[in-house]
Amino acid sequence: MTPLSALDAVAADVRDHPVTLDGTGLFTAMRHIDLLCHLTARMAADAEYQLAPNIADLPPATTLAAGTGQLGQAIAHYTQALGPLIALTATKHDTLGQRLDALSHHSSLRIHLQGAGRALAAARTALEVQQPRPSAGPPATAPQHGVTVRRRA
Repeated sequence: MTPLSALDAVAADVRDHPVTLDGTGLFTAMRHIDLLCHLTARMAADAEYQLAPNIADLPPATTLAAGTGQLGQAIAHYTQALGPLIALTATKHDTLGQRLDALSHHSSLRIHLQGAGRALAAARTALEVQQPRPSAGPPATAPQHGVTVRRRA
């Protein structure tokens, strides 16, 4: 699976399983963090592997590094969303004061989830705009040398 297709699969999973404000929302957020961490580690390893000579079928290391940085931002946003998510799911909102307090948590949660979505989109953009690889030309031919005769002196 290419880095771009792996990112698309993770982004589709994030889209298909939104974070909700019920008992499964925290599990879903942790699952998203797990997927993003795994993908980030894989892309960072691919970037390091790409620096070795003669590696084919990978985007350039600079492209992978840019995508990895964006995935790190998405992880940071999801991690920052945990606080408001826990506050919203673990606290009752019976009184007017509790509901007013919950507004800031809703706002913070929304900001971080949207930030994570923007970071995923930026990671995809970084991987889509791959720099062209040098074209493979004909194989280099070995220089022709004449037969060398060695004489013992």
